[in-house]
Amino acid sequence: MEDSSSMLPRLTPRRIPKRPLNGVGSTGEYGTGRGVFLTWQDVSVTAVDEKGKHKLILDRVTGGARPGQLLALMGASGSGKTTLLDTLSGRLGVDMNGTGDILVNGRRERLSYGTSAYVTQENTLMTTLTVKEAIHYAAQLQLPGSMPPAKKLARVDRIIREMGLGAVACSRIGGRVCKGISGGERKRVSICMELLASPGLLFLDEPTSGLDSAAAYHVMAHIARLARTTGITVVAAVHQPSAEVFDLFNGLCLLANGRMVYFGRIPEAAEFFTDNGFPCPLRRNPSDHYLRIINKDFDEEISSLESPSAAEAIETLVNSFISLNNLATSMQAMGTENDVLPLIKERQAGFFTKLLVLTKRSSVNMHRDIGYYWLRFAILSFVSFCIGTVFYNISDTGLGSIQARISLIMCITSILTMASLGGFPSFAEDMKVFRKERLNGRYGATAFVISNTLSSAPFLGLNCIIPAIVPDFLLGIVIGSGIQALLLLGCGFFRLPNDLPKLVWKYPMYFISYHKYGIQGLYKNEFQGLTFEDQLNRNGVLSGGDNILKNYLQVEIGYSKWVDLAIMCAMVIIYRAMFLATIKLTEIRGPIIKCGRMKV
Repeated sequence: MEDSSSMLPRLTPRRIPKRPLNGVGSTGEYGTGRGVFLTWQDVSVTAVDEKGKHKLILDRVTGGARPGQLLALMGASGSGKTTLLDTLSGRLGVDMNGTGDILVNGRRERLSYGTSAYVTQENTLMTTLTVKEAIHYAAQLQLPGSMPPAKKLARVDRIIREMGLGAVACSRIGGRVCKGISGGERKRVSICMELLASPGLLFLDEPTSGLDSAAAYHVMAHIARLARTTGITVVAAVHQPSAEVFDLFNGLCLLANGRMVYFGRIPEAAEFFTDNGFPCPLRRNPSDHYLRIINKDFDEEISSLESPSAAEAIETLVNSFISLNNLATSMQAMGTENDVLPLIKERQAGFFTKLLVLTKRSSVNMHRDIGYYWLRFAILSFVSFCIGTVFYNISDTGLGSIQARISLIMCITSILTMASLGGFPSFAEDMKVFRKERLNGRYGATAFVISNTLSSAPFLGLNCIIPAIVPDFLLGIVIGSGIQALLLLGCGFFRLPNDLPKLVWKYPMYFISYHKYGIQGLYKNEFQGLTFEDQLNRNGVLSGGDNILKNYLQVEIGYSKWVDLAIMCAMVIIYRAMFLATIKLTEIRGPIIKCGRMKV
């Protein structure tokens, strides 16, 4: 059999109209000023597991989307529709390899900020913010600084009304602490935040999941109206839309086991299935019918009914689609001209504006998070009161007073260290929000790290590197506690510095433990300048604090407590730099869509 890829046409978009489509840079509210033609040719994706085995996810898929069109990527679970959406949007995972051509307006180029947006299936939002606050902060991050604040607020209010969120605009989004708005309303908030920047290309992953039938229709009808009137290109991965929602789409890309069963206009899909012996019964939802025909999960049951299996149906449809060369007919509207105009790079807020907005948003979020600030504040206040009662009225004589001071310092250091671990759950949620917004190009890692440092300084301090590399907060707490225990063991308290095993514990643990510098700084602050009666000295000689520090505690007294503080501040900077480097290294892909030839 002839290679199917050779039978598919090369896709090139037609000339884009030179009049603006009411973009941000023109007089309207939506659109980038130019339409976006997205085409892909022979796209294949292979996943690589931990054992190095390869699994084919997409097999030479070809298609395209044009301005004003809603294209539905459909297929049963595991068909590859989300993988195709991720590939087209530049979000292909590091464990996947892709081949093929992806063109934007006929060119291999990056889509600039404001040209594209991606709405994920998971609603990753800051749960402590209200609906209006979340969208308003997003507007401040995305829209250019030259736009007046009143106009930004007006756009926020308008899009809230259009998405039917007016009744819950002042309600908190909610999460693990408070219930907040419904899942469907969270989905609409996510869509609102991506529409603020007026993208020319919009990717939607399961936009109707979590919505009731009425809400799903109204949301998709609004998006369809935007596409029709402003020229936005919409590509959506949908699982099983209702008949009303399905009718809103202009084009259909139907996938089965990574292979393209059909690509073309919605009305022609029914004719295609009928011609191949799979007519849609009267009064049945066409999308339900198509998915039922190509779903291989129930092949045994279908075979028992003496009907063609899904595998046979898929093979028939794929071969028929190739032989009829339907793709060439369905893509005629794309034209053959290749002299398209380049994309316009949209402006957005400046770095310092983003930094200010992110710091304010993060501070509001942490302030409202009961577990992040207030619960720990209450617990630490109570524990501090208890410590005060236990160590009340320490005398200045005897070894007992020396031991009491040492124990008090270590107790305070340990409690403050462990209290910082309580911020893991909230910070892990912040990292999810960052990764989503970073991939959508709202801001960079540097602005996030600086703003988070400023807002989280009272509690998190040095413990934020760990949530950047762990998948959830429970694992982060376990790992963080283990690391803190190791640092405490090597800080020179439980065993004096000179007695620590030289390998590992003295070098390097003793010198990299920030507890060492904190404890020694507190030792110096407490003991220097004091005198104690040495009860073990038969001559009754008074022992000075410096002698205690040097001989009893083995503290390095060649420098002052302020040097210890400076070292700890330097370690904060080093750890934060490591945090920033970790974020950059663990990013799956850049925030801007990478278009062009993909190579394995």
